[in-house]
Amino acid sequence: MATAFDIDVGVSGTVTGLHYRATPSRREPTTVVLAHGAGGPQLSPFMTTFSSALSARGIDVVTFNFVYMEKGRRAPDPKARLENCYRAAIDATRRVVPSARARIIIGGKSMGGRIASQVVAEDASDLGVSGLVFLGYPLHPPGRLEKRRDAHLVDVGAPMLFVQGSRDTFGTETELRPVVEACQRAELHIVDGGDHSLKVRGKDAPSVDEVYASVQDAIVNWIDAL
Repeated sequence: MATAFDIDVGVSGTVTGLHYRATPSRREPTTVVLAHGAGGPQLSPFMTTFSSALSARGIDVVTFNFVYMEKGRRAPDPKARLENCYRAAIDATRRVVPSARARIIIGGKSMGGRIASQVVAEDASDLGVSGLVFLGYPLHPPGRLEKRRDAHLVDVGAPMLFVQGSRDTFGTETELRPVVEACQRAELHIVDGGDHSLKVRGKDAPSVDEVYASVQDAIVNWIDAL
């Protein structure tokens, strides 16, 4: 069960944050902030599944809606507004969640992860982020390989974990691997056969629950190793 809190985003008003409280464990106090993708809110099945699973593994998780999603609009906000909202979410999380003052990791699904990387690339020294986790990094729009979204990644000094499906139309393993290798402290976790939501198809494919549990374990192991 998540606890709701308000995030003040200035002239845009407020958006809703949700805190999934960590199950007691011996892990170092850590909060992970996860932002939703362009098409689904923080209460989408993907977001709630990952948030609940990571909190059950002993990590505080915070999610939030971007302004456009909070207001029920379909089209994402402009870049500056998305980034401002993410910064506000980080600030509010540090006020609300005690473990976030010890260590905070940010990221998200698709667009949410990209925006997280952009704010860190621009404001790394001010944000104090310990790492970033990307669940399906949108390297380019499907079918538009020339419209790349990776130039800023080399400016992210914090450790990064890219979780990517091998058949993700927003960026395959072959396309993403050289990008990751060019970054300072980045790792790539591939879901073999996974799509943009990390789902694997086929008669003998593992279930969604099995795939997601494996990814969640990989995220926690990566966080523990930081």
